[in-house]
Order: sequence, then C-alpha cells, then structure tokens
Amino acid sequence: MRRRAGIGAVQKQKLEQERYRDKGTEIQENQFEQMTRRLEVFRDNLEEFASKHKNEIRKEATFRRQFQEMCASIGVDPLASGKGFWSVLNLGDFYYELSVQIVEVCLATADKNGGLIGLEEVRERLVRARGKAQRHQEITLDDLLCAAKKLKSLGNGFSVVPVGGGRYLVQSIPTELSMDQTGVLSRVAASPTASVSVAELCSHLGWEERRAQKALDALIQEGLAWIDKHDPGGTELYWFPSFFAACITSS
Repeated sequence: MRRRAGIGAVQKQKLEQERYRDKGTEIQENQFEQMTRRLEVFRDNLEEFASKHKNEIRKEATFRRQFQEMCASIGVDPLASGKGFWSVLNLGDFYYELSVQIVEVCLATADKNGGLIGLEEVRERLVRARGKAQRHQEITLDDLLCAAKKLKSLGNGFSVVPVGGGRYLVQSIPTELSMDQTGVLSRVAASPTASVSVAELCSHLGWEERRAQKALDALIQEGLAWIDKHDPGGTELYWFPSFFAACITSS
C-alpha cells in the first residue's frame, strides 16, 4: 500500500515552490530593469541623433518618416511632448502649422464637398498655397495624415476616414459616418469616375437595394453627395465631389 506524503514533505514542497516563484519574479524584474536601461540608452542616442540632424529631419520627408518610426519603436510621440529634444526639433510646430493649414483648406472647400475632402487634394492645395519660404520643405501624405489625426483634439468636428487602398478623407463636419456610409465611400474611392449607383453598391457590396439607397440618401442629406437623374444611360448616379480631384489627377 502506497504511503501518503507526510506534513513535513508537503511543507518542504511548498517552500520549494515559493522559492522558485520568488526566483522567477526576481529574474523578471532584472529583465525589466535591463530593458528599461536599454530604452534609456536608445532614447539618449535618439536625442543626440536628433540634435545632429534636426535640419534634415525638418526638411526631408523621407528622413522625417524614418525618424518618426524610430520614435514609435520606443513609444515616443514627438507631437505629444514639448520636452527634451522635441523642443530642439520643433516638430510639434511643424505639424501644428500643417494642422492649421488643413483646417483652412477644409473650411474653404466645405461649400463644395460638404466637409469631406481627400487627403491628396489637401496636399495639392497646400503645395500650391505655400509661400516660397516653405516650398523648400517637402510635405508628404504621411505628414498630412499625422497632422490630420491630431485634429481630433478639436472635438468630433474633425476626423480622418480611411477608404481603402491607402487613401484617406478628412472630415470636417460633426456628423459621425455609419459603417454603411463609410462602405459607400470606400466603393467610390475605387471608382475612376467619383460616382456610384445603387445597382453598383448592391453588386459589389452584396447589399439589398433598400440598404444601399438608405446609405446614399443619408450622404446626400449631409451634403456629401450629389444625385444626377439625367444620366444618358437612364441610371441615377451619385457623385462625390470629395473624390473629384483624385479622378482628375489619375486621368
């Protein structure tokens, strides 16, 4: 007959388990401290790098994007911090200026597009509008996307809407788009004509006609789409002015 372990053996086993657990905790703490020190060294090196190459970072878009990626790898947001080397770089000022310019473009075009404009069109307008002192400083869609996302701090009046294919719209109206409305915009973004029909939505998105019509009616009501009832083919087409510039560029 097998004998059961005595109280002493059970207590010994329990102590050993506690020692293993304490040792494991100690190892984890040591690893965490080592990782923290490495991040601090990386951060110091990043600060030194920023000080040496601040002019290149501000002027060259590719360099600026790579620098942002290095910052993101250690969880640093150069736009959310005004301390340390971010004050040396003035990147916050750079993106703040871009944010203000994006707002100006949105307000200037709202009567035509209903408050929804493609990020590509925003860039084209800014490139044309920027003065000689700023034209040496290239701005990219990545820069604009970063600046536009910061506009959320102004409230729900500004937001960035992804429409697929790496394309984005800047929304400057306080209306929150539904999933169906965003689906319509994504379909229009893939269209070479900036237009769509109910039948096309039903075919490509698998929707019922009532669902497609409801989404389009809501977009018209918000001023984001125009309806053309005089198409030669007899089909009612819904046009989206926020995509006009992209269609002209692609053609």
